[in-house]
Amino acid sequence: MPREFSDADVELYRRIDEILHYVWDPIGVRHIPQARDEYDGYVPGLFAMLQGGADSAQVATYLSEVVESRMGLTGDSAHSRKVAELLVDWKEHLDSSDASS
Repeated sequence: MPREFSDADVELYRRIDEILHYVWDPIGVRHIPQARDEYDGYVPGLFAMLQGGADSAQVATYLSEVVESRMGLTGDSAHSRKVAELLVDWKEHLDSSDASS
């Protein structure tokens, strides 16, 4: 994390990491403790997208492209949409919590 982060930023970063590992998990490693960092490389990009105002459709497209282009797997667009909605929901929740503090 290269810059000074607010508490909400730190929480969003953590939630993205958890959601990628436990919910998105396109290669099926959520039950392997040694693979806990498998998706760490995607967290900064998603964090930047969400901070930049990306909507769930944009995030879902990104997740699908990662699965298909970078991992060479068959994508599941419905799952990508579900994960993207969860990520955007967390961003909105943290923004509203931060604003009410």
